[in-house]
Amino acid sequence: MNVSEVRKKFAARAAAYVGVKEGTAAHHAIIDAYNNHKPLAQGYKVTYRDAWCATFGSKIAIEAGYTDIIPTECSCDRQIKLWQQMGRWCENDAKVPEPGDYIYYDWDDNGAGDCTGSSDHVGVVESCNGNTITVVEGNKSNAVGRRTLEVNGRYIRGYGVPDFSKKATSEPAKPAAPAKPAQGTAGEQVYTVQRGDTLSGIAAKYGTTYQKLASYNGIANPNVISVGQKIKIPGSGVRTYTVKRGDSLWAIAANQLGDGSRYNEIKTMNGLTSNTIYAGQTLKLPA
Repeated sequence: MNVSEVRKKFAARAAAYVGVKEGTAAHHAIIDAYNNHKPLAQGYKVTYRDAWCATFGSKIAIEAGYTDIIPTECSCDRQIKLWQQMGRWCENDAKVPEPGDYIYYDWDDNGAGDCTGSSDHVGVVESCNGNTITVVEGNKSNAVGRRTLEVNGRYIRGYGVPDFSKKATSEPAKPAAPAKPAQGTAGEQVYTVQRGDTLSGIAAKYGTTYQKLASYNGIANPNVISVGQKIKIPGSGVRTYTVKRGDSLWAIAANQLGDGSRYNEIKTMNGLTSNTIYAGQTLKLPA
């Protein structure tokens, strides 16, 4: 499996527990699995009545056999310190996370600047489309449940980022070549960063990826940009596609971009509010 596949499989492990309620046999099994793992963090045995969000996240790491890249703890703050010791802590609230990242919350965050307070809760990122994050959390309303929130949203404390490359066994497959050649690329443009911008959001506006913008602009950390910063957009890379009878956004993304899951990029570029398209419609496609 490549890194992306490893991440998705790990996130799916967490998602498999959605619906487990506190006090049930399944909840007790989560707590027991954590307590049976040695060494037991802080030497503390979690009870069935304790808050168990960090315990749940640790249990998923234990189940996957990933405790070498994910620290086990029943305390959010202590787990953050372990991430920091491993050099895998991301303080940037505006990070665009990937499946398998651990997201930490501070319910006292006032939404101004970077949150550095004490963490109250943690979950495992299931997915992120560049704007909206879906998280699987233990002890959410006394159960395992999902939460959705915006990238750089209020209450985000930071991220623990496992080094999933250590678990990958192959390189990512190269995307299929586009079925049609690119049309009408434009010259370089310059964008001035506004408050609330993220590199992924800027990339979506111009039909490219945040990785390409980071590389083109020499940005070492794509999660860190500042208001007023000038971002060079390398030729818009925009091309067009005429919808044919029987087409769907997913099929177009798969055939033209090499990855059907990129259909949301097409929606964003074309201002579509639904997945409905029609024969003869001209769509802009990202590079």
